[in-house]
Amino acid sequence: MLARQLTAEALGTMLLLMVVIGSGIMGERLAGGNAALALLGNTLATGAILTVLIVLFGPVSGAHFNPCVTLAAAAGKTLRWPTAAGYIGVQILGALIGVWLAHAMFDLPVLQLSTKARTGIGQWLAEFVATFGLLLTIHGSTARAPATTAAAVGLYITAAYWFTASTSFANPAVTLARAASDTFAGIAPAGVSAFIAAQCAGTIVAAALSRWFWPPESTLPISTPPCAAAGDAAR
Repeated sequence: MLARQLTAEALGTMLLLMVVIGSGIMGERLAGGNAALALLGNTLATGAILTVLIVLFGPVSGAHFNPCVTLAAAAGKTLRWPTAAGYIGVQILGALIGVWLAHAMFDLPVLQLSTKARTGIGQWLAEFVATFGLLLTIHGSTARAPATTAAAVGLYITAAYWFTASTSFANPAVTLARAASDTFAGIAPAGVSAFIAAQCAGTIVAAALSRWFWPPESTLPISTPPCAAAGDAAR
C-alpha cells in the first residue's frame, strides 16, 4: 500500500535526522570542547538508529530514507518511477521536520540556516566515496545476505563518519536538511549542491559495479529488500 510506504519513508527519515542533529547538539554540549568526543557520540547514535530503522521499516517500504537509494532502486526496476518520486518528496519533508523537532527539543530556534562551510575537492571526493561505499554495501548485502543489511549499513555509516573528510553525509535529503541547522551537524547552503552532485556520482558508479558483482540472476529472491538508508554524518 503506497500510503503505508510513504509514511514509513517520511517517518524513518524524520527519526534519522532527529538523531543526527540531536546527538550532534548533545555531543557538543557534553564534550567540553573535545570535537573528537562529540563526533564519537554523534557517530554511535547515528549508526545505532540506522540499524533500528531498517529493521522496523525494511519490510514496509524498503527503508531507503535516501534519494540515492531510491533512484538506484528505480533505475534497477525494483521500484516504479512514480513511487520513487513520492519517496523522494517525503524523504526531504521528513528530514526537514526531523531537524526542526531536534531544534525544538533543545530549545533552539526552529528555523535556522547553517553557517558551517564544507567545501573543497577533499570534501567532494569524500562524499563520492561515502555514497559509493554505502550503495555498494546495500546492493551487496541485499543480493547475497539480506538479513545482514541493517547491521551492515549501520556499521558502514559508523565507520564512514571517521574515514571520510566530510563525515559521510551520503544522502541528498540529509544534506538539504542539515543546511537548515546551524549546529554541530550543519552544512552551509552554498556547499549543498556540490555535495549532492558527488553523492549522485557515487550512486551511479556503485550501481554499475554492483550489477557486475551481483547480476540479477545471482541474487536471492527478495520481495521487498530492506535496502537501507542513508546516511549522513556529522560534525
